Amino acid sequence: MARQSTPDHGPEAGPEPEGWWVFRGPAPLPAAPPWRYFAAARRRAEAPAPYLMDRNEVSVVNAALHLHRPLLVTGRPGTGKSSLARAVAAELGLGDVLRWSVNSRSTLADALYRYDAVGRLREASLRREREAARTAPRRLKDHRGSFTTDIGHYLRLGPLGTALAATDRPRVLLVDELDKSDIDLPNDLLVVLEEGEFEIPELARLSEQHQDVHVLTDGSRERVRVHRGVVSCAHFPVVVMTSNGEREFPPAFLRRCVRLDLPDPTPERLRQIVAHNLGPQALTEAEDLIDGFLQRSKTETLATDQLLAAVHLRITGADLTKDELLAAVMHRLDEPMSP
Repeated sequence: MARQSTPDHGPEAGPEPEGWWVFRGPAPLPAAPPWRYFAAARRRAEAPAPYLMDRNEVSVVNAALHLHRPLLVTGRPGTGKSSLARAVAAELGLGDVLRWSVNSRSTLADALYRYDAVGRLREASLRREREAARTAPRRLKDHRGSFTTDIGHYLRLGPLGTALAATDRPRVLLVDELDKSDIDLPNDLLVVLEEGEFEIPELARLSEQHQDVHVLTDGSRERVRVHRGVVSCAHFPVVVMTSNGEREFPPAFLRRCVRLDLPDPTPERLRQIVAHNLGPQALTEAEDLIDGFLQRSKTETLATDQLLAAVHLRITGADLTKDELLAAVMHRLDEPMSP
């Protein structure tokens, strides 16, 4: 079958690599890089290789588990901070990771629960309209006090609320990029984690006959029972909080955390990361990219996953020169992009 025409890279362009031209190729979509598989795909895949850590780093994680304290993981972007939470969950058999991605507008309430008051009122209005249609032209009774819509249908626990409500086993909670939060959020978060519970006011105000309400959990259709409006911790969650070091945290916050600093990878560690994610054979194609990454990292902020992306593109036949490859995926992270 004749190959479709592809964009022209000039007279010096070499042979077109098979399977590279997907957009305007045409060709089937390629498989994702190993680190870009999402939850459903990871569950279908074979067991992943162990997360790369040295003995000291493993010891710090174990200290947090024994103390039932949050683990604060700091380091440059791309050093594997977020992946650590998935590695702990997979190795301990604790299910999918609950994730709370923090930004400057995040509040503690966002992570605890959400209440759809508008949806509940709309449902109440529709019920009254249907009742009015069934009883017309008789005079309608006063429906105040006869509102029976289950409030649990309009409440959903957030990632932190779900972690605290877990009943059969602990859950792993990833609080990602906490250093981007409002200045008060870290201490507010620790208050809830220290107490191991929080109150949902909308449920606490219900009458005595509605003491138990079943509410939805984050990211699923499962429900948990909430008694008298209080979500109380049966198992302390495994909490992994990440920070890129954009600001300092209060001493009271740091005192209650176990801290793990992930250093910038050494040349040997970079080779291990490449072989771990892309296979030992990838190293034969990666040496110049690794050397370039190390040289630029001395003066620029780069992320390890940028190196992985460059190596992956090369070994899958990217029709790009080295300079084009680096410009596409290994741009520096400490300066704004040109307009």
